[in-house]
Amino acid sequence: MRFISFLCLLMSGLTVAAPEVTTKTITDGLEHPWGVAPLPDGRFLVTERPGYITLVDRDGAKMRLTGVPEITAERQGGALGIALDPDFVKNQTFYACLVIADASGATSSEVYKGQLKGAQWVNVKPIVIAQPKDKSGFHFGCRLAFAEDDSLYVGLGDRWVGMEKTQALDNHYGKVLRVTKDGKPHPQNPYLDTVVPEVFSIGHRNIQGMAWHSKYLQMWAHEHGPKGGDEINILQAGANYGWPTITYGVNYNGTPITDKTKQEGLEQPLHYYVPSIAPSGMAFYKDDLLMGSLKFRYLNYVELKDGKVVAEHQLLKDLNARIRDVVVQNEQVFVVTDEVNGRLLEIVFQ
Repeated sequence: MRFISFLCLLMSGLTVAAPEVTTKTITDGLEHPWGVAPLPDGRFLVTERPGYITLVDRDGAKMRLTGVPEITAERQGGALGIALDPDFVKNQTFYACLVIADASGATSSEVYKGQLKGAQWVNVKPIVIAQPKDKSGFHFGCRLAFAEDDSLYVGLGDRWVGMEKTQALDNHYGKVLRVTKDGKPHPQNPYLDTVVPEVFSIGHRNIQGMAWHSKYLQMWAHEHGPKGGDEINILQAGANYGWPTITYGVNYNGTPITDKTKQEGLEQPLHYYVPSIAPSGMAFYKDDLLMGSLKFRYLNYVELKDGKVVAEHQLLKDLNARIRDVVVQNEQVFVVTDEVNGRLLEIVFQ
């Protein structure tokens, strides 16, 4: 398939040369950074998975915000996704997806909303609490992205223990939610008559990247498969993306999850990966797509043509770092590296 894609590119006259990039370190010393949101004034908000939200100044100086709720950082949980309100310049509001425990120690992803005031997060309140809570430390999802109509999409994982429940409309396992800025179900959601009216799509395993495509007016997402079967999907209201009824992956021990990769009524991915690359973070750069590969430690530059994947390039392999998030602001590209001494980098395309 890659050889055919290469021939098609040659015949179409498109370049297949990998883009050349350089990196500039904005700051380091971040503890397993997970999400990054560039502010309009050149500063950054960064979530650090052990339980912090950090303000990074333009000169690289760092200050952890006060006012952040008590976060449960265990296994894959902690301070995860982050997104600015579309009216941030006016209201200084941002949203973060945090893993929060109840009195019994059971956890789930919760989306909080509040305002940035100096080095404080003020007027902080939860607007989405994923249900049910349980004691698994895996597959939280917890990516956030705003659409053009200011609706907020929340990508949630199956929590590992909820794999068989992703198809049911009585929980948030393996779902994408679409809510207003106050956390109410979007009035055009497809499941308003269920007990989970905030659900937009179902059948996901572990969403780790989401981005709004402003040209096609679509929300795109990718998710981790098991052993193989990572997917890039274009999200549609009421669509079922199949997990675990269909998948291109297998269990980690090599045994089959299902004998089906396709089934009527279930969506096929736009693109899938065997073996898995463990994608993380997602952003559109000009007409193409960027996302990290945690497993193979590179930034994946995905060339798109008419909304289809036509080529892929592995960038930043010399960093030997897990690219956890990638964002684009005014054609400037920024990534964070998931490590004890994590870095916030600007990526400059030559």
